[in-house]
Amino acid sequence: MQEYSSKNALIDEIKKTANLFIGEFEDISEANKDTRYQEVDRTPQEIIAYQLGWIGLLRSWDSKEHEGKAFITPEPGYKWNQLGALYQSFYDKYRDKSLAQLQQLFVDAVDSLIEWLNDFSDEELFKPGGRKWAASTSSNWPVWKWVHINTVAPFKSFRTRIRKWKKIHAAK
Repeated sequence: MQEYSSKNALIDEIKKTANLFIGEFEDISEANKDTRYQEVDRTPQEIIAYQLGWIGLLRSWDSKEHEGKAFITPEPGYKWNQLGALYQSFYDKYRDKSLAQLQQLFVDAVDSLIEWLNDFSDEELFKPGGRKWAASTSSNWPVWKWVHINTVAPFKSFRTRIRKWKKIHAAK
């Protein structure tokens, strides 16, 4: 797994991969946002909704911790072995948004995520136990790893998926 030398390195990688990811949607028409191909497991709408869902969860865990409220990972009503149902909740939440709205929501979510990360000290970000929610699983990951796994890593892998979707779509 990729590691980072500093908070700025993590933020720079998020910006770079987020821009590459969302740029792939510029030439997809609204009429095709819900088109599914067997070779790609998600539609363009679902691909963006997935990203929005995970960014939202990261931020909600932290907000709840700061407010002194109970937080449940991954989300109340879901367990780590029920992620398919959690993903479906992301798709349902954003189903009625246009592709342009989804793209703007993504840009806004990434901007907000970066502002949030800027408030972390290096110790909070890179040492295990920096946040209670980050230590809530047996992995006891530092915050940066949760952020990477739910931003940079899927921005890269889902960029590959949307590129594959676009190739299939162009061939049909």
